[in-house]
Amino acid sequence: MQLDPKALAAGVGLSAHESLVSTNAEALARARCGERGPLWVTAEGQSGGRGRRGRTWISEPGNLFASLLLTEASPPEHWPELAFVAALAIHDAVVECAPGLRAQLAIKWPNDLLLAERKFSGILIEGEGQGAVVVGIGVNCINHPSDTMYPATDLATAGAAVSAQTLFSVLSAKMVERLAQWSAGAHFFTIRADWLARAAGRGQPIRVRVADHDLVGRFDDIDAQGRLLLSLPDGARKAIAAGEIVELAEPLHVGGAR
Repeated sequence: MQLDPKALAAGVGLSAHESLVSTNAEALARARCGERGPLWVTAEGQSGGRGRRGRTWISEPGNLFASLLLTEASPPEHWPELAFVAALAIHDAVVECAPGLRAQLAIKWPNDLLLAERKFSGILIEGEGQGAVVVGIGVNCINHPSDTMYPATDLATAGAAVSAQTLFSVLSAKMVERLAQWSAGAHFFTIRADWLARAAGRGQPIRVRVADHDLVGRFDDIDAQGRLLLSLPDGARKAIAAGEIVELAEPLHVGGAR
């Protein structure tokens, strides 16, 4: 793996490995040992990759596994916004590497990217004491699991021959740009606007899994804290801070819809 010159110029470091249990776990361990970042930790394979809610992230060789350690990036209350920042950077990188895929790309709230309505990338934000936060990124470049809750795909299946190495180099530059735009949370409103322009299912009926139950409604917006705003069939509006869109375009009647 190699950093883009823009990332190097911004003082970003890189720790590349053949195999790790988890790039996020390694980055957090580095923070505990005093690493200040910004530092990318990458691996060609992971034996214990993980996603949100303790799920396993299948880590087949040839895909991208990378975590960015940031220290004092922002007050902790802004850390969840990094999922939106990272999603835009991944979107930017894929468009630059495979411009023909642009029309098929979308971002699924809160932390996944879709290609032709199938998931090919996920993001995991984990915080640590002493102001350290890690942005974990997985991208299916040449293969994908077949038994996932949400249908999956990869760049190669979509006809884009983009290696993990190539994508990472471009991503390292795009993250520098999007982090600068975000400005430690001061300009999340601009990130929010760019994210919404690429959002999957906006204005459409969706199913959202929240804790141990599902909600159905129309995806109206995300608010200034990144919460999903859902219009329910009874006409009420609900702000969802933690959940997951599990289905797009499910037929239903939403109160107030036109």
